Amino acid sequence: MHFLARLEEIEKRYEELTVALSDPRVLGDPSVYQKAAKGHAELQELVDRFREWKEVQKSLVGTRSLLEDSSSDSEMRALAQEEMAELEKRQEAVEGQLKVLLLPKDPNDEKNIVLEIRAGTGGDEATLFAQEIFRMYGRYAEEQNWKVDVLSSSLSSVGGLKEVIAVIEGKNVYSRLKYESGVHRVQRVPATEQQGRIHTSAITVAVLPEADEVDVQIDPKEIRIDTFCSSGPGGQSVNTTYSAVRITHLPTGMVVSCQDEKSQIKNRAKALRVLRSRLYEQRLEEQQKQISEERRTMVGTGDRSEKIRTYNFPQNRVTDHRIGLTLHQLDRIIDGKLDEIIDALITHFQTEKLKQATVAA
Repeated sequence: MHFLARLEEIEKRYEELTVALSDPRVLGDPSVYQKAAKGHAELQELVDRFREWKEVQKSLVGTRSLLEDSSSDSEMRALAQEEMAELEKRQEAVEGQLKVLLLPKDPNDEKNIVLEIRAGTGGDEATLFAQEIFRMYGRYAEEQNWKVDVLSSSLSSVGGLKEVIAVIEGKNVYSRLKYESGVHRVQRVPATEQQGRIHTSAITVAVLPEADEVDVQIDPKEIRIDTFCSSGPGGQSVNTTYSAVRITHLPTGMVVSCQDEKSQIKNRAKALRVLRSRLYEQRLEEQQKQISEERRTMVGTGDRSEKIRTYNFPQNRVTDHRIGLTLHQLDRIIDGKLDEIIDALITHFQTEKLKQATVAA
């Protein structure tokens, strides 16, 4: 393997961290210990696979010597040939895993996310679908032991969601959900349809890595904060206090409103949380524009205007258009069983990155 020297360096670093974790000086400094433990954990799987690869190499050497030994009987040679085939297959699989593990990590993978869902074309039916998709992500989050906190929501007259903004907190949230951004389309017969015709509606989903104050600093002079009375479906006022907050970021014109809390202070904090993440996402998009055209035109760029998935209720079918994956288990997926789709997307995009890394090399 051409990356053998790099793997040996990583293993050496892993062993140094293993020793450091039992050093009294490291144990006595919580921040140093935490940093060492984090680095050790990040390298664990890679080092385990590398050590497995080295064991396979040893076994291959032994098996080859058996095959080359003229004194070996035919039965022994046949067994050795079988073992050689198995070892070569295992070697290929482990090398593939190592290549993926060596890919540069997305620095945002461990972040929480800001999830934004908005009803698009399709009127009331789109708002009902938006509500179902939000519930789908909520159920998936529950299975992953993640926490969902609604920052802002707007109901339609039929009980659907015109818009919802929520933070999802937990382990590796962004790494699992980052490929969900885009247009999600539904095909089904609405409850109000008298003639049984299938209608098509759409919603947009945006998954933003949640930015903290270190990622994005907002100058108080660059924002305008307005307060107003919060309102419910149809625009009617729900209270008479000015608890709702609208923040305008003057340099970009971005506007974020929040009215879910009774406290103006809490609404302000939530709105700033969303604004910070949107500004961070804008910065990421600008960085992405600097990447080569070949990479930017890769299938499934995560562009929010891109139609990524169709949910066809009459056929119990879900199709992800970026990777050509079709599953006839819409009922399970809409209930939050998303792992099969998410795993397929992660595998696809890792493969694309590997191709690009190979070309670059």
